[in-house]
Amino acid sequence: MKSILLIGIGRFGKHIALSLNKLGHQVLAIDNREDRVNEILPYVTNAQIGDSTSMEFLDSLGVENFDVCFVAIGKDFQSSLETTSTLKELGAKMVVSCAASAIHSKFLLKNGADEVVYPEMQVAKWAAIRYSADHILDYIEIDDSYSIFEVSVPKAWLGLSIGQLDIRKKYNINILGLKQNGKMDVSITPDTILTEDKTMLVLGEYKSLHKCFHI
Repeated sequence: MKSILLIGIGRFGKHIALSLNKLGHQVLAIDNREDRVNEILPYVTNAQIGDSTSMEFLDSLGVENFDVCFVAIGKDFQSSLETTSTLKELGAKMVVSCAASAIHSKFLLKNGADEVVYPEMQVAKWAAIRYSADHILDYIEIDDSYSIFEVSVPKAWLGLSIGQLDIRKKYNINILGLKQNGKMDVSITPDTILTEDKTMLVLGEYKSLHKCFHI
């Protein structure tokens, strides 16, 4: 369990708060709007109304005691930048800030953000890949080169074993597990047979995955 400071409870911030609550973390949520604070209060450890651009206010929260500080201020980039910078000045251990563009990201990283996330861009990329191909069921980007895909078993592979296909040697792709009826099985061997009722979780360079599965 971690101690989290969440600043900004708009659409993205609210989803972060709900997810952290499900994971069992302690969350202090901050926003300058009373309605948002009241709405999120049942789902977090505590919530306060406050101006995150005020050094005095942030200092009163003891930001250095939190494991992670999320800056999820969406539309007001100036406030996001000031908040990020002030958090770092006050000794925050880890600051994760939300950006809408590469330019925003650059300024946030220069002004104290340890990590930057692009909610809209990341979801847009996921949706484009997920829904532009019938056989792609899910997608996780590891870095600029590597990704994990959940894919349907190609028809030509049905009835064959993982060892027979040897896609690791042919395409430099690893099969991490097989999913059936919503349950993941990672105890696969070269003798495991691929069937139509299963999907595969595969890891590799994007260009290799693209070549192998025609993404």
